[in-house]
This record gives sequence, structure tokens and C-alpha cells, in this order.
Amino acid sequence: MTDVAVIGFAQAPTVRHGEGTTSGVEMLVPIFAEVLRSTGLAKGDIGFWCSGSSDYLAGRAFSFVQAVDAIGAFPPIMESHVEMDGAWALYEAWVKILTGEADVALAYGFGKSSAGQLRRVLALQLDPYLLAPLWPDSVSIAALQARLGLEAGAWTEAQMAEVAARSRAAAVTNPRAQISGEVSAEKLLGEPYVADPLRAHDCAPVGDGAAVVILASADRARELCPRPAWITGFEHRIDSASLGARDLTTAPSAAAAALAAGIRGGTGRAEGPVPGAGGTPGGRGTPGGRGTPGGRGTPGGRGASGRGEPGVDVAELHAPFTHQEILLRGALGLGDEVRVNPSGGALCGNPMFAAGLARIGSAAQEIMSGRADRALGHATSGPALQQNLVCVMEAR
Repeated sequence: MTDVAVIGFAQAPTVRHGEGTTSGVEMLVPIFAEVLRSTGLAKGDIGFWCSGSSDYLAGRAFSFVQAVDAIGAFPPIMESHVEMDGAWALYEAWVKILTGEADVALAYGFGKSSAGQLRRVLALQLDPYLLAPLWPDSVSIAALQARLGLEAGAWTEAQMAEVAARSRAAAVTNPRAQISGEVSAEKLLGEPYVADPLRAHDCAPVGDGAAVVILASADRARELCPRPAWITGFEHRIDSASLGARDLTTAPSAAAAALAAGIRGGTGRAEGPVPGAGGTPGGRGTPGGRGTPGGRGTPGGRGASGRGEPGVDVAELHAPFTHQEILLRGALGLGDEVRVNPSGGALCGNPMFAAGLARIGSAAQEIMSGRADRALGHATSGPALQQNLVCVMEAR
């Protein structure tokens, strides 16, 4: 099997109540043109197209068919679709190249979240017998998870505010972000709750958007991109869909996916309060923890457990809530030296069914631009981090 690399990425600006329709065509046409132009490819050079979107979000069956209009009627294409975030479409495209059925593949995801009541739409993904009839919305479920973590001492509200403040500051340089700007954690903590213990800054904004990533086989990647982001691991794991059947302060599927993808050192949980997020000495944790002697971040691996396992320079985490970033950092074993969400992450723009793909694309962009040598892109789906996909990439 051939090696596969990311050679192109483009993302539409994330906006609230954009002028485009739920078909996504208006968002997709410009970014298709952008990514093809950046790689020097024509539509006819794409051997496989795969999209990620949701009929529930669009409010009609087979809604993705209309999005194919953005590709054009000619030439004929080989096309597929997943009812998931575009990150899972990227996985299918990756497999297509691995098996030799295509040399170049394009994956895209799109969603117009503002067309309906997103919090209620996401309730439809819950257990249809016990949970969905109660219509618990996505923010309230995340608030339950955040409360459990607070009471367990896994994080604090101040640390959650620090995550939001850092994300917004990072997003200042990202023209596609929906929210950005310098703000202090102290000011954010003075805002009212929207779902105790979550404040508005703890929740990703509702926004419309799209993203696209191009993959290529080894030979084609070297021809088309001066510094491809080579995929070294790509894994997806799932936890129970029943909220009462798992510990919501942990993310074992994230740790398992990272381990299978070649990242070691994760524990599946947020490792106690995270003082480093608030700027206290010693970084996160106690001796042996992040930022301390012998812990993560010591010589022997970027962002690894200090045991010499390979780590990463940068990680783009699909964390729609502040506490989930803290949880994922522990689950994936990411130390203080790892740059997390330099794009601002989902907290600054979370277009449904495109945000996970955008995290992988943004991580790949860090490598293609020369700002990182090894990067991790993460996507999640389902309530309270139920499903987790990890893509690890490197420069060569």
C-alpha cells in the first residue's frame, strides 16, 4: 500500500445566518476553487470525492445530493457520502487511496447550523428509547459533563475560562474564525451562566461553514506539494451511546484512538485540576505530570509521556466546550509544550459536519507551512465526546 499525505486545505469563513442555502453549494464553490488552485489540480484530476453532512441538519432526505452541484455536471466523478463530520469522509478517502482505487481524493464537509435549533437537532442522535423522548439539548448534556468534572476536581471554572481566552486570542490571526479577540479570563468569569456551570464562552458558537481537504498518494503528493503532511496514523474509536453507561469525565475512546494512531501517554481522563491553564508554576499536575521533571514534555518525545514515545508539536482538538479541551489533553497525553488549537479551534467557529475536518486540515497546514514537524488532528461526534477520531501527520 502507498503512503498518503494531505496536500491541500481550504475552509469557508464561519458565519451565523449566512446567506447560503442548506445545500452548501454557495460555501463549497469558492473553497473548491481555492484548494484546486493551490495544488494546481483540475476537477478531472480528482479520482474520488467524499462528503460529510447531515440530512437532519438540512431538514430533508438525501440533502447531500444537492451539494454535488458544487462539483459540476462534467466530468463524471466517483463520489461517496457519510452522514458524519467531513473528518470521517476523509477517512474513507484515505482508505480509497491506500487500496489503490485513486491517486488523488478530495473530502469535504459542510453544514448550515443556523437554519434550525441546533441544540434540539442534536438531541435526535441520542438513545431513541430513554433519552431522546426527554429532548435533552446538547448544551445541557455538556453542562452535566462539566459539572461532574468540577465536582471530581478534574478542572475548575477558572481553567475553563483560560481555555476560552487563549482560543479567542489565537483566532485573531485566523480570518475564517467566527469569534476572536483579546479578553481576560477574569472578565469571562463575570458573565452569567447559560447552562450551569457553562457560560457562553464555554460553548462553541452556532455557525455555518464548510471545509475541504485533498489527499494524494506518495508519488502524486511529492509532485503536487513541496511539504506534504504525511499521514502516519488514522484511527476512530467509539464509547457507549448511553450516557449512564460511561464515566463522562473520561474519554477512553480518544485515548484508544490516539494509541492506535501512534500517540502514547494518554490516560483517557483529565488528570486532576490543571493549574498550568491558569498560569501557575509547575504546569499541569503533580510530579510526573505535565510540565514537571520526568513527566510529559521532557526530552525524549514531543508532547509524549516522557518515555520516549513519539509525540506532536501541535494538536488541533475538536472540543466544542472548554472543559472538553482539558479532558482531551489528558486523554491524548498532550503536554504543555504542545501548541493546542493555534487556529482558535471549535470554540471560535464550529460549523457542524465541517469542524472536525477543519481541525485535521488546520493541523496539516501547520506541517505544510513549516511551523510543525508532527501534528495531530482530532474530530468528535455524538454526545459528550462519545466518538473520537485521531489523525497523526508528519513532515518528511
